[in-house]
Amino acid sequence: MKPKAYESVAVSSRIRLARNFAEYPFPGRLIGDPRGEETAREIVRLVSAQIMPLESFLWYDMSSVSAERAEYLAERNLISRALIGNRRISSAFISRDESISVMINEEDHIREQYFIDGLDLTRAFERISGIDDVISYTVPFAYDEKLGYLTACPTNLGTGLRASVMLFLPALSRGGRMKEIAAKLKQLGLTVRGAFGEGSGADGDLFQISNEVTLGVTEEEILSVVEENVDRLVEDELTERARLKREGGLALSDRLLRSYGILTNCLKIGAEEFIRLMTDIKLAVALGILDGTMEELDNLMIAMRPANLSMLNGVPLGGEEKDVFRAAYAGGKLRAMGMLTDQKRNDLSPRG
Repeated sequence: MKPKAYESVAVSSRIRLARNFAEYPFPGRLIGDPRGEETAREIVRLVSAQIMPLESFLWYDMSSVSAERAEYLAERNLISRALIGNRRISSAFISRDESISVMINEEDHIREQYFIDGLDLTRAFERISGIDDVISYTVPFAYDEKLGYLTACPTNLGTGLRASVMLFLPALSRGGRMKEIAAKLKQLGLTVRGAFGEGSGADGDLFQISNEVTLGVTEEEILSVVEENVDRLVEDELTERARLKREGGLALSDRLLRSYGILTNCLKIGAEEFIRLMTDIKLAVALGILDGTMEELDNLMIAMRPANLSMLNGVPLGGEEKDVFRAAYAGGKLRAMGMLTDQKRNDLSPRG
């Protein structure tokens, strides 16, 4: 059992498995093939027949999903940009609680993902492995005795396993430590990415820590090295937060509370400023300056992404309309959380 403080650092764990059926061309070869779309639909049917009895999945045929709905799912990390790019032949099966996502005909025939709150890679791996076993029951996967699972990209050869943990690291990031940390992790076969994976920025001081090596190692070894190093990072972040609070004093509390004041009173706010101010509010909660839960704040940040925001409103919103809606909705939610009580304000005051 991890200490409760971990919850303010380790946001979520994800296991992703890359698989291909042995007797079918890889998705990249289906595009442009006269029978490619027919073959792609057959692959979708094969997977559907195996997994639909297991869970209450929602099926998204990407060829008929609107651009707005596709963007909504991508913003929630449930599908990838590559799946959207292959929309003529791709599909996604997503559980109603959004813990499971099975993408079909992305870069590989199958990309299975399982998400779980906090740091628990072992449990996530066990859950997705059960689904993986069921899919392979009737149709064999492409597998080589020396190379392991065969994948479209060589970086996924072997186990086909990507184990990642999303971490909230404001203290380490603001202390200029992330470049040094990324270099050390790279030497251990790990990589640091932003919230949306490769090529994305570290919006909101969120970082994904995951394995780069999939060949020549076992699944257990991958899970172990990722979890051990994430544990170390969590401890470092908590230590740095304590130092930040101790040295920041009243000036730090004032700056973070100003961010709360702006978000609870502004009439419009753009996406970038919203993320910056919400990151301050999350840090304030982590340091005990504000009351609240990280889960509520993380859910609010996802809901305020452009496509999610339009879906929440019910109809598409234009540029300034989004900024106005974001300010009103987020401000109302934050005020309703009761994050800054009179007692909390008195405790923070120099006279308190």
